[in-house]
Amino acid sequence: MPLVEGVSLKLSLERWLIRHCGSWKAEGTPSFPGGGHCVDVGTRVGSQPSHCPGSSRGESTKLIKESWRGASGCRNQDCKKILNAFTSAFVSKDPCSITKEDYQPLINLVTQTVPCNKTLFWSRSKELAHQYSGIQNEMFTLEDTLLGYIADDLVWCGDPRTSEVKEEFCPYRNENCSSTATSVFWTVVSQKFAESACGTVYVMLNGSGTTAFSKASTFGSVEVFNLHPDRVHTLHAWVMHDIGGVSRDSCLGSSIKELKSIVNQRNISFLCQDDYRPARFVQCVRRPEDPACSTLM
Repeated sequence: MPLVEGVSLKLSLERWLIRHCGSWKAEGTPSFPGGGHCVDVGTRVGSQPSHCPGSSRGESTKLIKESWRGASGCRNQDCKKILNAFTSAFVSKDPCSITKEDYQPLINLVTQTVPCNKTLFWSRSKELAHQYSGIQNEMFTLEDTLLGYIADDLVWCGDPRTSEVKEEFCPYRNENCSSTATSVFWTVVSQKFAESACGTVYVMLNGSGTTAFSKASTFGSVEVFNLHPDRVHTLHAWVMHDIGGVSRDSCLGSSIKELKSIVNQRNISFLCQDDYRPARFVQCVRRPEDPACSTLM
């Protein structure tokens, strides 16, 4: 069974709990809005007061450990409930037999709400989508919300022989191990993220790959099918192409036509735009000398 090494999940969890589960108090005890639940109502994860240790996604292990030490002062019971609901989904269980129901207590405990017209999905364009949402603070990817921020780039699993959380040597998802703790988690939170979307929603796709839209992706297999037509009236696709790279697919391509058909069948309007200009500016920050960028000026 192929194995993957993880990074410090527990430290990341505690970092998140102390920073983002309500407002920060000087003594290190978060307070919780919403009457006992951890509620994220359009608040960007990763934007915390200056006296919180660390500052952004992707910080060093040293800063994560500092946050872990700070989190020891968290005495609100809901912090423990959230952590326990997460770990209980997979601890002491077969790492290849996790179910969506295992994560349901966590989903029920944490309420995620993104304002209408501000949801940004992505497929094979994670880096650019995050760069764009980081600049356009009104837009939210899944990783800008509470549960997405916890687990971004992390790997974890359980083992029937121990009650410990394993962060190293967890199995890859494959045909013999299709329900790993990590893959099922992302399926569940992606479904919830899509179900809560409203108004016009956006998806950033990669037109430099073989196909911009794939039904095998999380967006193509989970998110697009969990948009509620009574809440979402339009899906706006941005097909982005690498600066100086090859353009293999576009809004006129067959994969986008397939996406449009799926969306229209769900009674949701569809719009598509190649190389959305504001996102193109973000790409050009790193390649301002490229001819494709000079035409934007």
